[in-house]
Amino acid sequence: MKIAFIAHDGKKADLVNFAKAYESILSKHELYSTGTTGTRIMEQTKLQLHRFKSGPLGGDQEIGALIAKNLMDIVIFFRDPLTPQPHEPDILALLRLCDVYSIPLATNMGTAEILIHGLERGDLNWRTLIHEKENEKK
Repeated sequence: MKIAFIAHDGKKADLVNFAKAYESILSKHELYSTGTTGTRIMEQTKLQLHRFKSGPLGGDQEIGALIAKNLMDIVIFFRDPLTPQPHEPDILALLRLCDVYSIPLATNMGTAEILIHGLERGDLNWRTLIHEKENEKK
């Protein structure tokens, strides 16, 4: 599975702790992130991530482009709901794309844990079927 990680500044430490706690599960998948978030995860784990630009500089949109091509399977985006974000339109566009393409999205620790346990159990294998159908069309 292809998993994207994004975190607002006030939530980066939480996302790093999440990645550390579930490193053994995450290491079996293709991981992506926005700039600083990915750097911090790689500094504190053995995980390797493909890093895009930081969110305000277009990283959210780069991940959104993969979603629009159905090339992302899960998005874990720890949002800070109490701090205004200057790139809020980009964030809303990313969330909208997840809804349009039925991409599982966690915006907080509780939902992220449910997704990661579902991933481990195989509950998200339906995404593999979607990829197979996409490949048949080509």
